[in-house]
Order: sequence, then C-alpha cells, then structure tokens
Amino acid sequence: MTARLLVTLTMALLMASTAMADIGSRIWATGGVTTIEGSAGGGLVPWALLGSYASDEEWGGTLALSRAEVDDYSLTVTGAGLNWNNRLELTVARQTLDLDSLVFTLKDGFGLEQDELNLDIFGAKVRLAGDVLYSPWGQLSAGVQYKRQRDFTVPSAIGARDDTGTDIYFSGSKLFFAAVLDRNLLVNLTARATRANQGGLLGFGGDQNNSHEVMMEGGVGIFLTRQWLVGAEYRQKPDNLNFAAEDDWWDLFIAWVPDRRLAVTGAFVSLGDIATLEDQQGLYLSLQGSF
Repeated sequence: MTARLLVTLTMALLMASTAMADIGSRIWATGGVTTIEGSAGGGLVPWALLGSYASDEEWGGTLALSRAEVDDYSLTVTGAGLNWNNRLELTVARQTLDLDSLVFTLKDGFGLEQDELNLDIFGAKVRLAGDVLYSPWGQLSAGVQYKRQRDFTVPSAIGARDDTGTDIYFSGSKLFFAAVLDRNLLVNLTARATRANQGGLLGFGGDQNNSHEVMMEGGVGIFLTRQWLVGAEYRQKPDNLNFAAEDDWWDLFIAWVPDRRLAVTGAFVSLGDIATLEDQQGLYLSLQGSF
C-alpha cells in the first residue's frame, strides 16, 4: 500500500509541476525538504529555512510523503506546509508508526499489544533575521511544534506522563559558497526544548524526567551540483522513560532536486534502541512537491 501511495504522489507532483508556471522566486533548493515533523529542513532536523520558494510578498507551499523502514518498525509521514512572504511557515504532519504487532512486556509481566501509533504535529516557524545565502551570519528562525499522540495506551503503560507536548526550537542556517572543493556548503544548528519520547510517538515526559530539556541537533550538506546535495544530520534525544533508554538519531542523506517543484530524498537512518528493540537502522525515502 505504501508503494502505491509513493507512486500516486509522484504522479500527482509531476502533473502539478506541469500545470503551475510560477512557484516563487527564491533560488533553487533554498527551501530545503520536509522533515518527519513537517517543517522545512533535512529528514530529521528542522533548519532555519522556510519551505517552498516563496520570497517577500509571495505565498508558497509544500506537500510531502515520507517512509522509513528500520529493522523492527516502519514510519509513514504525510505533511503539508504553507509559507507566507518567506517570513512565516505553517505546517501539519501525521506520523504513523507500524509496530508489526509488537508486544510490549511490562515489569509486572502484563503484555500489551498494539499494531500502530499515530502522532499529529502542528508547527509554526518564523524567520527572525538574516538570509541563508547573503547574510554574514546566515539565517535565524524560531519554531514551535505542538504534538498530539492519538494512541496513548502503550505510551501510558510504559510510563509516559502526557499524550500532548510542545517543542520549541531555534535554528541557524548558513550557505558557504565554494567552501569545500569549490562546492557550496550548507550548515545548520538547532537547539530544541522538548520532553517528547521518541519524538512524541511514545508520549511526553516520563517516570525519570517530566520537564523540558534542551537538545542539540545539526546538519551539514554539500551541493555536488545544483540538483544534488549529500550530507548528514545528528539529533540528540532526551531520556525520560525508565522502561527503555532512548538513543540519539543520525542519518546520511542524498537529495535530488530535478525541478523546482519536486525534491526526492533518500537516506540511511540510525535510530538506536527503540522500546527495548536494539539498533534500529534502515532506509528512508521522501518525496516533496512545491507550489
């Protein structure tokens, strides 16, 4: 079913790109791609960039579908974003984590079975200052993500405190021209205040910690050509649940932007241990259309 969704979205984006003549005036690939939380950035980390190609006095938007397959889980994400004047980004995303009928065994021996978890994410990002291309210190943005866990039985049973939570983050991004072997280099640093467990899929807060902590995230990418970007991301994670330790995330990605209206991102992702299942690694694919 997921393969059909990816094919359907690809066809829809290609048809939309033919129908739309004007999608904004910003430079190629300066809107990034869509993260697993719906905001513009890489795959795992929000960047200071705002989605689409909308510049001052322009509207723009994005539609995206992503899929990650790791050893014992699979994650599907659908997302959409709206950019107003390259100043404000509004996003929405739905994450569905397929547990493959995993049984959570609790401390008292009670088994709890559930085949998927669903998380809704509503985001807003504001460009505070600068420009990723031309400002000496790059671009600075602030964002907020309100997250709502729709299936709280499992998170509650393993010690999560709440089914909703809010992340607040600050991101700085800068493109350095001809910085590495005469290729452009994009760097990003994000500081996030969060109490989300596994990004919110396992609820918020826990029996070890129930307060927001500041986590650091970052990314770097090299433009091999105008259409090809390769790089890596790292995302620090809190550790709120006594049930299972939570590891940091990282990825190695390659993004292809064959047209201003279409971006394709593939990655190798490492998510560490998730809910007692060790060393979750696998592949990630994302398709994004801009308008």
